Amino acid sequence: MSQNLSRSLRFVKQPVRGSGVVAAQNQRAADIGARVLAEGGNAVDAAVATAFSLAVLEPWMSGLGGGGYMMVYDAARRRAHCVDFGMIAARRLDPAFYPLAEGKGGDLFGWPSVLEDRNILGYPSIAVPGQPEGMRLALETFGTRSWAQSLAPAIEQAEQGLDVDWYASIVLASAAPILTRFPASKAVFLPDDFVPVAEWGGATPRIRNPALLATLKRLRDAGARDYYDGELARSLAADLARGGSAIAADDLSRYHARLLPPLSMLHGGAELLLPPALTAGPTLADALSIAAPHLQQGLNARAFVAYAEALDAAYEKRLNTMGETENQGGCTTNLCVIDKQGNMVALTQTLLSLFGSRVVLPQSGVLMNNGIMWFDPRPGRPNSMAPGKRPLSNMLPSLGLKDGKPWLAIGASGGRRILPAVMQLVSFLTDHGMGLEQAFHQPRIDVSVTGQPAYSPLLDDATIAALCQRFPKATARPLYPYPLAYACPSAVAIEPDGTRIGMTEIGQPWAGAAGSA
Repeated sequence: MSQNLSRSLRFVKQPVRGSGVVAAQNQRAADIGARVLAEGGNAVDAAVATAFSLAVLEPWMSGLGGGGYMMVYDAARRRAHCVDFGMIAARRLDPAFYPLAEGKGGDLFGWPSVLEDRNILGYPSIAVPGQPEGMRLALETFGTRSWAQSLAPAIEQAEQGLDVDWYASIVLASAAPILTRFPASKAVFLPDDFVPVAEWGGATPRIRNPALLATLKRLRDAGARDYYDGELARSLAADLARGGSAIAADDLSRYHARLLPPLSMLHGGAELLLPPALTAGPTLADALSIAAPHLQQGLNARAFVAYAEALDAAYEKRLNTMGETENQGGCTTNLCVIDKQGNMVALTQTLLSLFGSRVVLPQSGVLMNNGIMWFDPRPGRPNSMAPGKRPLSNMLPSLGLKDGKPWLAIGASGGRRILPAVMQLVSFLTDHGMGLEQAFHQPRIDVSVTGQPAYSPLLDDATIAALCQRFPKATARPLYPYPLAYACPSAVAIEPDGTRIGMTEIGQPWAGAAGSA
């Protein structure tokens, strides 16, 4: 697609306002969260119900086989917390099983290739999942509704099945050649051996996963720890062993989500509360600190060059220094919630790649992550793979306070594209005084590849020229394949008059926000 044609295409999305708002990458999931708020649930109740529903409504992005981070602002106690339910390598993982091959890996991070793509595809790529345990810890610590109530919407959606519209057909087609390698995955996502496509004027086809429905019902009745200690755990361990995964029953039983204190920084008159440790939180803090002196003269060409330079420097530090050591603690979707009491949630959960490992476990119907891909396959580096180790992840659910009061919850999906998107949106809001609607419609750059910023063709000529002069390898990022070529942020905020507002990535066809009265 030519740059001139790209410039003629502009997306517009209206914000949603209410006394409480949920913003998610799937409109139906956001509607479920808003219904929880309307029924009297708080932000965490709504987030948990939305997160479980996404396992059915956006299954290639996240679900019971993944992990993530949830940032929670507790308005009553005026405190923020990070719920860490990230994935962990199996205790019996053998790094020697992942020897380097020639070339670069074919997925998100451009690591050196591993033999047979063992770190990317299939059972060897799976890390110990944390999603059910993370939802348990968040709900028990901050929620007001029962576990069964929180799972009910997901069960209802699983009974109905997933409608396959044009966008779902495109997503399924992009992964079909690999999904066919795994019988249970093929049975769920490619019924009759083909990508489901609606006939002209006909009914919308649906995907159903009876095994996942049974798993959700079992979780509802037996509790989250059944996934790690009970009947579900035995089913998972058996399927993983048959497929050749290093994950064993004791990896599941030892897994526990944890509460971490957030990283706090001041920027542009706001206090930002970021996920700590092995997330993109510390890197966002670095990037904003580097860029800050150059953002005082407005959102101009110099500001975008400053964004690119700061992100380059922050990424270099991140990739050369960050990883879990013995002395350090530990394709994605994002949703944000704010309720009428001012409780806020930013939650990012993931399977990592689109469809994760591409493995659906036959007995449980759970699509599993490929979290081993997060590790640098080269030995001797801070983020090299090792048994029982937590990987460095790109997730960045973040919160913001103004004058000590709740203001913003924001995050994104998109691998290494998450950090540049969230950084610029935060800067648009804090440094340049934009509202949420204006910020989401402002064209951005992506700096996920060091030294090679990609810019929106909708930016002005002066900004594009300045970027290309400073970075000779800068390129225009085409609108197609949209939205998968871009990060997909979502956010909620409190406006000056107290109204809650929600926005999602303007070109993501499924993303949307929903409000409660």
